[in-house]
Amino acid sequence: MSEKKLLVLARRDHAEAMRVAAGLTIFGHAVSLIFMDHPVEESAENAANAELLELTGIEPRTTVAAMADDLPLLDADGLARACTEADAVLSL
Repeated sequence: MSEKKLLVLARRDHAEAMRVAAGLTIFGHAVSLIFMDHPVEESAENAANAELLELTGIEPRTTVAAMADDLPLLDADGLARACTEADAVLSL
């Protein structure tokens, strides 16, 4: 099986999106994660999931201006480019 470029859009459930993104790396795929809609809530669950992202080498990006101090901020063109460059897009 060849490596695929997978993009996870964290729209409604950031915690689940982080778990899914980290889990997809098991199959050897290149996985990207983009936080959307609202800032990630500070919670023990999200902190643990952020550690999973770090362990798997996923460097998330965001479309949420309030998160721009912590993560690379994508504008509409950047988001569109990320979606078109991916082999598959998952929205959670």
